[in-house]
Amino acid sequence: MPVRKYFRSAPLMEETDIDMVVSEWSPSDQLSYRCRRTSRKPAMDGRLACPVWQQAEQSPRFVDMISGAPGLYDTRSAAVWDDEALYVGFWVEEPQVAATQTTRDSLVFLENDVEVFIDGGDAYYEFEINALGTIYEVFFVWEDAWKKGGVWDTPEFDVHDHSAILFGGNHDRSAQHFWRGTHPRGLRWAYRHYDLPGLQSAVYIDGEINNPAVIDRGWRVELAFPWAGMKHLAHGRSLPPKAGDEWRIFFGRFQKLELAGQQVSQPAAWSWGKVGSGDNHIPERFTKIIFDDRDVMGNA
Repeated sequence: MPVRKYFRSAPLMEETDIDMVVSEWSPSDQLSYRCRRTSRKPAMDGRLACPVWQQAEQSPRFVDMISGAPGLYDTRSAAVWDDEALYVGFWVEEPQVAATQTTRDSLVFLENDVEVFIDGGDAYYEFEINALGTIYEVFFVWEDAWKKGGVWDTPEFDVHDHSAILFGGNHDRSAQHFWRGTHPRGLRWAYRHYDLPGLQSAVYIDGEINNPAVIDRGWRVELAFPWAGMKHLAHGRSLPPKAGDEWRIFFGRFQKLELAGQQVSQPAAWSWGKVGSGDNHIPERFTKIIFDDRDVMGNA
């Protein structure tokens, strides 16, 4: 998610420093999840009503990304896998489902969305989707990993041909960390026109979108990230994964809030586990996903 500000339950700082609000984070804050194999394909209709998702273990209620306090609205996620893809589901409570952007790779993060980031060591992938099913994708390669003649020096990742820009995380426009951001690795090349090969997505609205007169239950998202499209994220790991392999994935939600008829200036930022910062571009803090060969349908 590019530069933006957040509503949060952590103590507020001076107006000029609001983007830099952080809280302590330690490895004990990092959650892990055993992602079970599935012998049955998910329905990919967005409803998350098929037996696969009924059997899959859901995440805890998402928490404030900075403080770790429970999110105001309930958000949960789950994941399963097979030899073809990683499948992700989101259950999103929202009393007034709203979205306006319909053009692929428009700035979805400016309205309510859910997000998945997949860490690949020297690179990571960002995916966002709103309630209309509009997708935003970016592929990032750490600047210190991109070397002439190296593995990233290919036509697909030519920084000039693809108009890549250098990005320092969500704090790279804060005065103290201008340009470089706060991550120890510094900058990363952002490929804004990247599309993950074979990606599938579906959204289901449990209510009536963009009608404030109707109280909705929320919306759901169903995603399939094919292993064949993740070769640049494998980082020496096998595709599909082997039992016991560990990946790091961020699952998040960003939500505009309104109080007394006025929109709160800082959208809420909720995630599977605490990040301790308004910058979610910190791959080492993503949720640990451990791939498990046991069939999620074994109890069905």
